[in-house]
Amino acid sequence: MRFCFLVEEHYRNDGMPLDVVRRLTEWGHRVDVLRPGGSLVDLAAEVRSGRHDAWVLKTVSGGPGLGLLEAAAAVGLTTVNDARSIRPVRDKAQAAVIAAHRGLPVPPTWAAVDVAEFAAIPEAHYPLVVKPADGSSGRSVHLVERPEELALLAGLVDGEGLLIAQPYVPNAGLDLKVYCAGGELFATERTSPLHPHHPHRERPVALGAEVAAVAAQVGEVFGLDLYGVDILLGPDGPVVVDVNDFPSFRQVPDAVSTVARTVVRLATNGSSWPSVPVPVPSVRAAS
Repeated sequence: MRFCFLVEEHYRNDGMPLDVVRRLTEWGHRVDVLRPGGSLVDLAAEVRSGRHDAWVLKTVSGGPGLGLLEAAAAVGLTTVNDARSIRPVRDKAQAAVIAAHRGLPVPPTWAAVDVAEFAAIPEAHYPLVVKPADGSSGRSVHLVERPEELALLAGLVDGEGLLIAQPYVPNAGLDLKVYCAGGELFATERTSPLHPHHPHRERPVALGAEVAAVAAQVGEVFGLDLYGVDILLGPDGPVVVDVNDFPSFRQVPDAVSTVARTVVRLATNGSSWPSVPVPVPSVRAAS
């Protein structure tokens, strides 16, 4: 088979997905790598040629690769993940709407461009976690204990665009990361960035039935086949706090071969899930 991997400059030396590219090549597949953020792309030659069995994207939020992946899908080419499923999880405000509408356990979510607007959120919901709606890799995530701390946060989030705020979910200081590759689920736990003083920990862990059911539902709701879910184990059970398409798969045993097999299967058989539904607008904007 022949694949086209779209790899943003941020990941040009990253093992995921470049090790997957090498593994596919070892298995006899032809893989072309395009770097849409760092090289000239002949759109007619690449997107319209139809010479690839599937297009695969590894990008940062706001990167140029997603538009190219969507262009490939628009002319009928197979994409991994389904191009219609990626943008909704890249926008955390939109993802919160879809997740809540489809019954996933997610915190209440407010959205605003000016962080000062979050002062209108009732104090009973504090502490708040504030982060950019298009954030990735833990960028600019802040814990706000009291409304008066919002003024101190303003200089740290200026220029981030739309922000979201969610009540902090009480937990033991560990994030549970569940990775999915074509229906196979793997779990790791690691020290939360909101608890930097805790001893650093990152290790594979057993996946409980309740968490596995939530993680699988995330794939179904968003139409994703390669994804990661950040879950907190709060007082009332698992809570979904973030969804990522094509994550790092860190600490997953034999992750490279697992992801490579999934890419081949999806190129052959298509996605496991229907396309993402159109959400109803229910994110609460503070005013």
